[in-house]
Amino acid sequence: MILEGTVLRGPRFDPVEGRVVVEDGEIVAVEEESVNSSQIVLPAFVNAHTHIGDSIAKEAGGGLSLDELVAPPDGLKHRLLRQASREEKVGAMRRSVRFMESTGTAAFLEFREGGVEGVYALREAVEGLDVDPVILGRETVEAMEAADGFGASGARDGEFGRERNATADAGKLFGIHAGERDPDDINPALDLDPDFLVHMVHPEPLHLDRLEDSEIPVVVCPRSNLVTGVGVPPVADLADRTTVALGTDNVMLNSPSMFREMEFANKLADVSASEVLAMATRNGAEIAGLDCGVIEEGRPGKLLALDGDSDNLSGAQDPVRAVVRRAGASDVEEVVL
Repeated sequence: MILEGTVLRGPRFDPVEGRVVVEDGEIVAVEEESVNSSQIVLPAFVNAHTHIGDSIAKEAGGGLSLDELVAPPDGLKHRLLRQASREEKVGAMRRSVRFMESTGTAAFLEFREGGVEGVYALREAVEGLDVDPVILGRETVEAMEAADGFGASGARDGEFGRERNATADAGKLFGIHAGERDPDDINPALDLDPDFLVHMVHPEPLHLDRLEDSEIPVVVCPRSNLVTGVGVPPVADLADRTTVALGTDNVMLNSPSMFREMEFANKLADVSASEVLAMATRNGAEIAGLDCGVIEEGRPGKLLALDGDSDNLSGAQDPVRAVVRRAGASDVEEVVL
């Protein structure tokens, strides 16, 4: 497999004219030379926070508060999940994952409701697709054991000490929502020494200092936070202190499009386009323990090629800014996963 054009090479996404050669799923060469192609070649995305089960309820609950929408056990999403059949949930999740696959997402970190059965349902939904789910079970230790880790709803919903210890003993990922509504649950979440936090819309100076000292990464979901009315995360402040990745959060609220998340984040926050592209690729991969997200020899050949001569992208002076701020699903020419 050979992709040619403007290659966003290395961890800094330096644009070079040339080609990427992939053999047996691995990048074996990145060659800089003149080529006859207008494509823009970039690493495939890693969506660092999703709730794919919500695919059964797209755009449900308009006007409801965050708690009314998603708070366990009786928020709208949980009621709809209980009412839906397994077949309905699997089919809806599969369609969302197919959309992610077609738009260049190589992997996603899923907080999966429904216990052990929920984990198995998602594994069924992705069968035969080229997107890798990193599944964090919820509700029980047994769900964590069936999955790739544990995804906690938040310290206001419970202490989660037992689940954290069991996850650490299993050598798996532990993530937890924190600071979404207010700052009150951030210190208890940090006290659990999680592998990553999600949201952090309301960090105070003490929390930023603790993040920097602990080097705990944060996944931000600014579109979701705006929709639910809780505010937007201080992306630049967080990025100054720790690794930040991007997630699209609940499918009931937002499409799982990393293009839309990147554009919103870059236009919202005082961070560069290359920083945002890192949040959508290598930073999420780092949190998930994956080796993708960078175009360099020896890395997995998970790539995305955009039509740089599309009506949308033609004439762009800065390919990285064009990818982050302007590109969309219609510009995708080839996905290699």
